[in-house]
Amino acid sequence: MNTDAPWPDLYEAETRVLSIQAKLHQWATDSPDRRFCDLFNLVTDPAFLVVAWDRVRGNRGARTAGVDGVAPRSILFGKERFLTELRDDLKAGRLQPLPVRERMIPKASGKLRRLGIPTARDRTVQASLKLVLEPIFEADFHPCSYGFRPMRRAQDAIEEIRHFGRLSYEWVLEGDIKSCFDEISHPALMDRVRERIGDKRVLSLVKAFLRAGVLSEDGVVRDTKTGTPQGGILSPLLANIALSVLDEHFAEAWRTTMATDLDRARRRRRGEPMYRLVRYADDFVVLVSGTKAQAEGLKEEVAAVLSTVGLRLAEEKTRVSHIDEGLDFLGFRVQRKAKRGSNKAFVYSWPSKKALASIMAKVKAITRQGTNNPLSDLLRQLNAALRGWAMYFRHGVSKQTFNYLNHYTWHRVVGWLRRKHRRATWKSLRRRYLADRLVPEHDGVSLFNTGAVPIIRYRYRGTKIPSPWDGWIKATADG
Repeated sequence: MNTDAPWPDLYEAETRVLSIQAKLHQWATDSPDRRFCDLFNLVTDPAFLVVAWDRVRGNRGARTAGVDGVAPRSILFGKERFLTELRDDLKAGRLQPLPVRERMIPKASGKLRRLGIPTARDRTVQASLKLVLEPIFEADFHPCSYGFRPMRRAQDAIEEIRHFGRLSYEWVLEGDIKSCFDEISHPALMDRVRERIGDKRVLSLVKAFLRAGVLSEDGVVRDTKTGTPQGGILSPLLANIALSVLDEHFAEAWRTTMATDLDRARRRRRGEPMYRLVRYADDFVVLVSGTKAQAEGLKEEVAAVLSTVGLRLAEEKTRVSHIDEGLDFLGFRVQRKAKRGSNKAFVYSWPSKKALASIMAKVKAITRQGTNNPLSDLLRQLNAALRGWAMYFRHGVSKQTFNYLNHYTWHRVVGWLRRKHRRATWKSLRRRYLADRLVPEHDGVSLFNTGAVPIIRYRYRGTKIPSPWDGWIKATADG
């Protein structure tokens, strides 16, 4: 590997990174016990740093600065100098991660969530580390995990719940991990990383980011002896590595006692339960084919597994429910109900009341702003929020909810127009802003109609979800 090569352009860098990632993923898949001992040169490779920088500067947090006051978007013309200095510091061992800047983000429950904002330099190194480590650990992750993983979506998790809910898995243990990102044990996490990574320089970098500290909003720097601060590019991957202990526990239980039809028939005769895990980051459910008492009994088992990585269940949020009662997961309401005009029951999913209330609150906040700006500006803000929300929920039984939201938004926009033109009559407002089928429009921008979004049932992919590198591996093999 020529580590002194000039900085490649983005296309060349992405091609090289994808090729190396495919090899790492293939090696990790073919040899489950292999430890990778020469990865640091990849972290400092110009191609990896170029791709890492592109992702750092292209994400939504690029306008936000860390403790050094430098936002990635502010680095316009000195990219090569920035990356050269960063690479030299990495290779010389001079890079010392700075504390992350803490911001408290309000949650829907009224509580606050900690968000850690690393510096631009630290974000770039974390992104390069993720590019190297992700294909290796993806070979070990189980299909039941969906959050913060490439090619996997929240809809996959919802469809898996629906799939097993249609079978005999009627009891659901809804799990919630208390302060997951704040309480992960560093020694336990590093032990799991060492199972695959033998390069001491890479391990030192990961540990340095874990122990970098936090600059709180009141200006006090505190140590981070546990947890992976939310906001860091590497944090979701590290959290998945820690939480995969739960995936492995349930996968092993399924493989050894429930994998075959004969095993499951034997357990049914003995009155023993079958269960499957569906996890999205730190939110998870355990679907149980058995009794409520057996589902309740899994709480202690789950708590014991999580304790090995320093985590606890939130007792007040962990509960057992029946599929007929329904559950809220990832914004969806999942419930088994009788089909209208039929005695047959099906498992349906649609936007939860909490999710609907959230988008309605956002619409209300946007339409409560001042009336100095033109209607087109208001519509652009509304359309961005409505389109993203509708695209997420279009795979559920959401038509009625979409129509209701469209009706609500229309009234909010009309109310805003009445405040903007207090002396105008309804007839003049209609002629000026709502001429085409009463749809608010201005300067070529029309209000997004959520009621017109087609409902498309999401296809359950099961264990057949490809990795980002499968196509490259196949193409290489064919070529």
